[in-house]
Amino acid sequence: ELLPVAEEPLLNIINSSLSLDHVPKPFKMAQYTSEELYARFRFGRDDIKYIADLVRPTLQHQTQRSHALSVEEQCLITLHFYAMSVALGSLINQFVSFPKDDQTGQTKHKFFQMGNMPSTIGAIDCTHVHIQAPSEREWEYVNRKGRHSINIQLVGNTDFIITNCVVKWPGSVHDARILRESALYRELQSHRPNGIVLGDSAYPLLPWLMTPFPVANTSEQARLNSSHCKTRCATERLNGVLKRRFACLNYLRVQPKVACNIILACIVLHNIATRRYVPLDDNFDGPEEPSRRDTRSENHTRAGQNGATSN
Repeated sequence: ELLPVAEEPLLNIINSSLSLDHVPKPFKMAQYTSEELYARFRFGRDDIKYIADLVRPTLQHQTQRSHALSVEEQCLITLHFYAMSVALGSLINQFVSFPKDDQTGQTKHKFFQMGNMPSTIGAIDCTHVHIQAPSEREWEYVNRKGRHSINIQLVGNTDFIITNCVVKWPGSVHDARILRESALYRELQSHRPNGIVLGDSAYPLLPWLMTPFPVANTSEQARLNSSHCKTRCATERLNGVLKRRFACLNYLRVQPKVACNIILACIVLHNIATRRYVPLDDNFDGPEEPSRRDTRSENHTRAGQNGATSN
């Protein structure tokens, strides 16, 4: 499910705030070696060409008037700035899809190998992407830890592929509500899948959604909880891999609408990178998160506002 996506690419949003004297010089792929491309853009030459071909119908200029940037140059600039664009986010339905019943055999086998949990076709969890305090309805974005965030729902498999996502809810919204109001919930409620999705105790127990026993009163229940935990950790590991690959997701200094577009693009790029076996860079440092002093200041501002969170 998508937040309404802006018409103009993220590059235009960035450049609109810059004077002509400060517009960045276009990147040329030919000027970099393969090693330099990966070090600077986190993708290799063939991977960048592949991404450029995906967004070419959206970004290709019809003429070269005003020295228009090529699609490859736009991709390099976009990859350099948060490694994404609105154009990539618009491809979310192409690269993120929940498996059909006839596609679940291998998925079930891999999940069973993880923790002996049978018939598992996905693991669901929510993760928070911290953002700067929004200028509107700021209080809705304060999560239970007192930080402003977007709460995103992810369903994934053992290969770290994201098979479903919901990117639109403020940080104050509970995980169960995000699921309950999602298209995935409506689909699986009306057409029960050939398998189960694993979720933690924040979610309700449903015919297709397995949660752990609140208290394991028997050895059988304890074994099931253990298998459930070992298998469900796939989505927790997925969250970690996503934020390692795109460390900007640790903190986005943008307003919610732009943040959601960036998150969607990161998800698309993550699935592309995973399927193309692009390695993770363990030495890449992400943007600095706000200090506790900043958080206290934001909370003080929130306390002075009148209003209530809408449901």
